[in-house]
Amino acid sequence: MKNQRRTFLQQAAGLLALAYPLSFAEVLASASPSAKAKKPYVVFVTGDHEYSGELTLPVIAAELEKNYGMRTKVLKAYPDYNGEKDIPGLEALKEADLAVFFLRWRQLPQDQLNYIDAYLKSGKPVMGFRTTTHAFNYPDGDERQHWNSFGEFAFGAPPGWGGKAQHTHYGHKSTTDVTIIPEAAKNPILTGVAPSFHAASWLYRVLPDYPAKGAVPLLMGKSVNPDKAAIDNPVAWTWKNQWGGKAFLTTLGHPEDFQIESFQRLVINAIHWELGLPVPKTWKGKLAIDVPYGHPNKS
Repeated sequence: MKNQRRTFLQQAAGLLALAYPLSFAEVLASASPSAKAKKPYVVFVTGDHEYSGELTLPVIAAELEKNYGMRTKVLKAYPDYNGEKDIPGLEALKEADLAVFFLRWRQLPQDQLNYIDAYLKSGKPVMGFRTTTHAFNYPDGDERQHWNSFGEFAFGAPPGWGGKAQHTHYGHKSTTDVTIIPEAAKNPILTGVAPSFHAASWLYRVLPDYPAKGAVPLLMGKSVNPDKAAIDNPVAWTWKNQWGGKAFLTTLGHPEDFQIESFQRLVINAIHWELGLPVPKTWKGKLAIDVPYGHPNKS
């Protein structure tokens, strides 16, 4: 009986080998989702002239891979952060679960914009830092000029720099006192974020018309040593854009902000929230992010 059973199993194995010319381990792997596919995929898109996003965000990406079980890719402007017309690799957005933008005044070609457009229209989540409120800067008459309002239609931020929205800041010599908005204190994105902290970023003005209707402000900023009459303005909020995508934007993003533990937690928490994952219960520890600030005459 044992010999008959062994013979039957050998014959069955032979038939399987003919039908599936793969190893048994490969058959098992093909029958279940791979570990790679289970990991959320976060794509960072950088190119901001000024705030060294191409250096700060890779540290965040590495932390996500090391301690939070995610896959990441960081895209950078070519040939360097001042290159306004080329960000190679944007096709990665086709597979992304979250797109994170740190851009300033780009003029990308239409074929690259198409990847961003398709991503937005998929309803997947987006995250933005600081100058992403004015990510694009196409000249008058350019058929891509509506992309100058990227901050508005993707994040509920003012539609580009200056203009009727009065989107401006309070001087390069100013800094910002940041506090949690009381009504948002229990928001999971603010887990572990100090009730107040000081940021190097000069405060951006987004009020009175922004953030857009339906936004949930999380943090308020007060300008310290402003160069003009200043009002307090939200510096971080969530929103849902017209395609149903969850959006998180912060107008902070100076390299020194990334050294602040509360800001680091805010970013890691927001990434989890965007992906629909529980915010981490335990903090893995402060990140070493020591990146220089770039060009002082930029916005």
